[in-house]
Amino acid sequence: MNKIVSLLLTLIAAGAVLVAGFFLFARFAPSDLLSKDIVQPAASQFYDNKGELISTTDSEEDRIPISINKVPSNLQNAFIAVEDVRFYDHSGIDLRGIARAFVSNIFGADLQGGSSITQQLAKNAFLTQDRTIGRKIKEAFIAIQLEQKYTKQEILEMYLNEIYFGQGAYGVESAALTYFGKHAEDLSLAECAMLAGLPKSPNYYSPLSNPKAGVERQHVVIDQMLKYGYISEAQAKAAKAEKLVYATSVNKKNSLKYFIDYCTQQVVEKYGYDAVYKQGLKIYTTIDTKMQKAANDALDNLPNYYTDENKRMQPQVAVVSVDPQTGYIKAMIGGRGTDQFNRAVLAERQPGSAFKPFVYLAAIDNGISPATVIEDKELDFAKDWNPQNYDKTWHGKVSMRTALVNSYNIPAILIAQKVGPSTVIDYAKKMGITSLVTSGGANDNNLAIALGGLTRGVTPLEMSSAFAVLANNGSYNKPVAITKIVDRTGKVLYESKVSPEQVVNPKSVYLLVDMMREVMTRGTGTGAAIGRPAAGKTGTTSDYKDAWFVGFTPDLSTCVWIGDDNGEPLNRMTGSNEPAYIWRDFMAAALANVPASDFVRPAGVTVPSEPQIVKEDNDKKDVKSGKIPNAVKKVVPGKTDSTKTESAPTDKTSTTSKTAPSTKN
Repeated sequence: MNKIVSLLLTLIAAGAVLVAGFFLFARFAPSDLLSKDIVQPAASQFYDNKGELISTTDSEEDRIPISINKVPSNLQNAFIAVEDVRFYDHSGIDLRGIARAFVSNIFGADLQGGSSITQQLAKNAFLTQDRTIGRKIKEAFIAIQLEQKYTKQEILEMYLNEIYFGQGAYGVESAALTYFGKHAEDLSLAECAMLAGLPKSPNYYSPLSNPKAGVERQHVVIDQMLKYGYISEAQAKAAKAEKLVYATSVNKKNSLKYFIDYCTQQVVEKYGYDAVYKQGLKIYTTIDTKMQKAANDALDNLPNYYTDENKRMQPQVAVVSVDPQTGYIKAMIGGRGTDQFNRAVLAERQPGSAFKPFVYLAAIDNGISPATVIEDKELDFAKDWNPQNYDKTWHGKVSMRTALVNSYNIPAILIAQKVGPSTVIDYAKKMGITSLVTSGGANDNNLAIALGGLTRGVTPLEMSSAFAVLANNGSYNKPVAITKIVDRTGKVLYESKVSPEQVVNPKSVYLLVDMMREVMTRGTGTGAAIGRPAAGKTGTTSDYKDAWFVGFTPDLSTCVWIGDDNGEPLNRMTGSNEPAYIWRDFMAAALANVPASDFVRPAGVTVPSEPQIVKEDNDKKDVKSGKIPNAVKKVVPGKTDSTKTESAPTDKTSTTSKTAPSTKN
């Protein structure tokens, strides 16, 4: 009894202090305290091409604000039942609730706290968490002001988006994704009750770290909902019996890390850091999650050579796939691991023979026919530069088509010499290659460009986009990762528009594509065949430091690059094997539900027949020995050379020096 009397006297004294303090604060408080609406810092959200949430930014607070209309009634009622049952009746301060909390403290019952939902919002939005009389007075005053300025539904919405649930999650939407891997509007009654019980002590009641305490708290919430008529006894019993399944991860951020970082950087550059990390933007992207999964799955057989000093597995890999008709990036792998370097976008690497299509396109567009005969023989182009073929053999007279299909080096150089390296550069630039160097002591205006010997290199994204021009009848689309950005009020800040630019003659493009199809049927890229019309090109650099396969169908253009971050050789890996296999596996899965279509031949295009070439005994020569091979293949006049070797030939650029000279032509 003495304890009760003492507590009553304490309550009376505290009440007197609160009343006096309240009027003093009301007299001297700043008049503009609530002049601005409450706007909580919020993480931005990223959506895939279907509008599904795939990730959020790493903001100061992991918060995804949602409208009260997106909060299920069970979740609203759960909070009201356990936190503030008279929420719709009081004006910010619930004196009966305070008295009820007082009684609870006396008898140890687990009921509601003394602060109303409005008071909790006032504390979280405007005040510190200090447990002082002064803070409580301010809290009460602000709560009354909030009730005067906002409706009950607006206050409840702000509260549900403000409170902390543990595990780094602020607000009910982030909490739903964190604990259950679903949106708040999709929560069951049992899940709603679990979340409503967390704010009292998020760490202690977390079902992930303390399952027993979490369930006990959930049952308290369910009992309160039953007591105040929000649910029936049958619903309460079913909710308590429901076995909850918790999310293993918050989102798909890890699998999409490089792409999300790529998008984030673009938004930061356009709108600033705070817009991305505090203002809760909705960022709609081009990524296709099914294709992204296909890209990840295609890497399952990527070899592991070693782990470098930075704990990065080597070799590294990049895969990037774009829609030729729109430029939309459908899948992106920037490496394997957790580093920040996105190799799909930032890694400028030597393309080797994968660059040859630019040479051949420039030639065709300037009047040189795929049937033009070129002599593949030993030539001295410059001091210390004596390029050879990968097979160490000269093949004599060959058509331009055959030269590309088998990736012969001398014909490519001779063609570049005829059209001029500067012309090749112009075509590559028109198709989206931005890294070419055209001036200074070291530049790309030389014959080494024919073999992909570049000053800086190219990125996988640019190669994929450039080859997409070939898939799109000569029209270029700038690569697009973001289609729309919407602020938290629903205002559209940005929306992309597809604006294709015709950069190359469609007739020339078709002739090149027709040649590149044979790369995959009888040339260096047979390992990439997918059973539908496709074209592509392999690439392997000197000393096996980079291996590429870049190819396309009318629906999708994809680049695969494999290389060592530290410049180490790839154990004789070429573009004909692992990159081609990864490309094949990805494309087969990505296009599994897409009907096969063929490349459209423009009106008036005639594909020239292969020339009649009779091989002379001195046409084919072993470079190593200088001797004529015993068996010399003859080409039947009027027929295409379709003879296949036991394994697809590789296309490694072979030179007698490690680097090609930069001598201008």
